[in-house]
Amino acid sequence: MALRALPAVPKISMTLSDTLPTTLPPIERTLTQLDLLRLSRLDPRGLPPALAECLDTADVVDHTDIAPDVVTMNAECRVQDLATGAQHTVRLCYPADADPAAGRWSVLSPAGAGLLGVHCGGTARWRDLQGRAHAVQVLEVLYQPEAAGDFTR
Repeated sequence: MALRALPAVPKISMTLSDTLPTTLPPIERTLTQLDLLRLSRLDPRGLPPALAECLDTADVVDHTDIAPDVVTMNAECRVQDLATGAQHTVRLCYPADADPAAGRWSVLSPAGAGLLGVHCGGTARWRDLQGRAHAVQVLEVLYQPEAAGDFTR
């Protein structure tokens, strides 16, 4: 039995940049009018660029119309770190109430700015101060002031 030669396989030249998008898709974010108003009162010179962009581009709804699965100010949610799989419970708060070790993320921090307005199932992305990329998926909104009827937080 004679061996037959296999047909030549065409060479395909690809680079990693050919297979990966150059930019990430925009994150769908929704803010309440109250959160937008309160955050706009913070010193604009102190707003991180990611938060300023969020305030400029997010969908804005009345505080009585926000879906209960959106991370709003003072909301508590369960997130999963996409790099490690670790799950954490975090509360998005104003700078005066922040304590990262206790799971209270300031909205002025890169992580807090990334989380604001993200829907359950969505992914928050940010870069830390050293430039490293991070991402967490919002698994569940455990408490949202608007859903609880608490509009004073």
